[in-house]
Amino acid sequence: MVELLTLPDGRLLEYLTGGDPDGFPFVHHYGTPTAVVEDRTLSDTVARAGLRLVTYSRPGYGASTPRPEVGEWPVPIAADVDDTVLLLEHLGIGDFVTLGWSGGGPRALACGALLPERCRAVATLAGVAPYGVDGLDWTAGMGPENVRDFEAARIGREAFRPLADEQTAELAQVGGDDIVAALGGLVDEVDAAALTGDFADHLAATFRHSVAQGAVGMLEDNLQIVRPWGFDVRDITVPVSVWQGAHDKMVPYDHGRWLARAIPGARAHLHDDEGHLSLVAKLDEILADLRDLAGL
Repeated sequence: MVELLTLPDGRLLEYLTGGDPDGFPFVHHYGTPTAVVEDRTLSDTVARAGLRLVTYSRPGYGASTPRPEVGEWPVPIAADVDDTVLLLEHLGIGDFVTLGWSGGGPRALACGALLPERCRAVATLAGVAPYGVDGLDWTAGMGPENVRDFEAARIGREAFRPLADEQTAELAQVGGDDIVAALGGLVDEVDAAALTGDFADHLAATFRHSVAQGAVGMLEDNLQIVRPWGFDVRDITVPVSVWQGAHDKMVPYDHGRWLARAIPGARAHLHDDEGHLSLVAKLDEILADLRDLAGL
């Protein structure tokens, strides 16, 4: 069920719950750009794992109020942990496990880094690595559209805004039948083959809903990714698993390899035959592994 929570600062946070209502809490952080839309497939998969689904639209996406623009740069990714905590408290949830897909990966890692007393385990699914770290050529192997976007985001809000506005107009009209064409160089044959049927339709619906307020969510999300995150993944002490595919043109394979090396004790699941989207088909396996990491 999709609902709205009024936060102490007056912002609205759009959130969705599902899965097994009596299961162990599981916080899912969506990618960039995405907003919550009812998803029976996800809810059923989470329920099969014996987990209770909690997820939300980050500020500016869907019906979640954007944070005000203050200065040239947005708040760091670590600030999203505050929204996560407020939602968990509203739902009466203490301990939890979490997964972040793509641009949601840093948010899941932030929960592990900043809430070690509550976050029992973390999984990143095609998750992005920090920008500018030693030992990682951040854009190598990335599709040309993302290289363009992140280079602009690195310069600042006004450099990226025209690109975000252009993409918003495209995503507002995208459907399942044309989503492969809309993603262009961000998918190869592996991910294109995965974008069919209900999965393609749902992903297109999340894209359309993500731009309901225009480009503001996408704009701030991309700026946050290429700025300091407000924590160091090398300091994470909770169990972490890293899932990445070699056919990923959105978040290249080397991001996963870097995270697997950098995060202490990380369990690596690096697949030569998977991409950014095809890897989602392994969600049953990913959640089973997450439960194992958490000792559930």
